[in-house]
Amino acid sequence: MTRLWLVILALALWACSDSEVPQAYRDLAVPEKRLGDPAVQVAGRALFLRHCALCHGEGADGRGVRRTALSQPPASFVDPAWRESATPRQVFATIRLGIHGTSMPAWPMLNHEQTWDLVAYLLHAREATP
Repeated sequence: MTRLWLVILALALWACSDSEVPQAYRDLAVPEKRLGDPAVQVAGRALFLRHCALCHGEGADGRGVRRTALSQPPASFVDPAWRESATPRQVFATIRLGIHGTSMPAWPMLNHEQTWDLVAYLLHAREATP
C-alpha cells in the first residue's frame, strides 16, 4: 500500500505537462547536451548528496533518514512512474521554487548551472547511482 501511495504522489506532483510549469520557466532553454553529460551528472550527484539525500536518500529512492518526519513521503527519482512523467523544466522549477504545501523547500541558493547539474543527475539517477 505504501508503494502505491508513493506512485500516486509522484504522479500527482509530476504528471503535469510543461504547460503547467510556472510561467517564468515555460520558455526556459533546456541544455539537452549538458543533461546527458556524465561529468555533469557526477557533479549533480555531489549536489544531491549535499542538499537532498537526507530526505530523498543516498540512492535517490525516497528513503532518506528524514523521510519519517515529513508530512508526505519524498519523491523517489528512480521510480519508473516519476521518471516517465518528469520533464527537465518541471524538475528545474521544482528545485528552484519547491512544492507549496509540502516539505519540499525551494533551493534559490543554487545557481542555474548547479540546478541543471542536479536536474541531470535526477533524470539519470538510475544510471548514476552506485
